Amino acid sequence: MSEPSGDRIIQLFDDAERGDRTARDALFAALYAELHRLADAQLHKYGGQITLSATTLLHEAYLDISRRSHLSFPTRGHFLSYASRAMRGLVTDFVRQRHAVKRGGELLFVPLDESIAHIQEPVDLETLGRALDDLAALDPDLASLVDLKFFCGFSFAEIAGLRGVSERTVQRDWAKARLLLHHALNGER
Repeated sequence: MSEPSGDRIIQLFDDAERGDRTARDALFAALYAELHRLADAQLHKYGGQITLSATTLLHEAYLDISRRSHLSFPTRGHFLSYASRAMRGLVTDFVRQRHAVKRGGELLFVPLDESIAHIQEPVDLETLGRALDDLAALDPDLASLVDLKFFCGFSFAEIAGLRGVSERTVQRDWAKARLLLHHALNGER
């Protein structure tokens, strides 16, 4: 399938924004390759710990998105950010189920070399998910930035282009988002 032109993508976003489910499906199909790359990036963040395939994660995210009726995707960045958030939620749910107490989830895996003081313990995905939800309630644009940068793997320049702002503005917002998440993850207010 050939990739639609820029004008066609813009039209799909406009139609999806007006609630056209067919346009939302066509938009998903048009951005499939990019979304597959995002799913692959999501899974690589966890090394070999997650046994889902990128295709499975992407299709599960699509099902999650298609079930919702009042979503707003005014831009490519909003759509990709939402898709990334849906994938992150699915990965979090997968890890939560995998580590359920009835399946031995009470076990704690500790790195063999604890003499490396500068390495922090891994963040619990549920805690991270709650911190990102809190950030989204406080500042949705910062939460979207975290999704685009950390979960989608976009560079500052790419995010600046998606948002129509300078790269420096994105870097300042990134620093602010990281600070707020750091405080949330460490129980600070």
